[in-house]
Amino acid sequence: MTDDPTPLPTATNVHHIGVTVPDLDEAVGFFTDCLGARELYRKGPFGDDGDAMERRLGVHPDATASLAMLRLGPTANLELFEWDAPDADGETPRLSDTGATHIGIQVDDVDEATAAVEARDDATVLDQPRTNGSGPTAGMRYVFFRTPWGGYVELVEEPDGMPYTEESDDRLYGSAPSWSHRPDGE
Repeated sequence: MTDDPTPLPTATNVHHIGVTVPDLDEAVGFFTDCLGARELYRKGPFGDDGDAMERRLGVHPDATASLAMLRLGPTANLELFEWDAPDADGETPRLSDTGATHIGIQVDDVDEATAAVEARDDATVLDQPRTNGSGPTAGMRYVFFRTPWGGYVELVEEPDGMPYTEESDDRLYGSAPSWSHRPDGE
């Protein structure tokens, strides 16, 4: 790792993170209801065009997919995919499995946010919020929960001035004024 990494030429920001889900309607409903996401658009099903799916996306040539693009908070776009592929295993990876994903949501009060998730019938909170006691993120509080299909979401509450800031001028993207805030008048 270098102190001054060279960016990808012409890169400006992360456009989206993509997550595969078993049922697109269920996932869109969950993210809009539980997390306040906004559905921007849907596309699909697409596929059935020779070997294009294999060439373009590295999946089985007979695979088809549908997608929905969601806006999570002020800066994150989440692309949800539902696949119909002959070779898909259908298992949601555990956090310890290669390729597993989770979505981290910054909150002002992890206890209050956890209580809201615990009140739902379609999510499972794992353990209780924990506080990092040492290291670069000492003081950060977090908890994970499972979505109805077994995916993972992490709720994160950061203290002011985590220890990593003492050794680096770079910072994690911080809290926005609100979940519905749109930078630059979007």
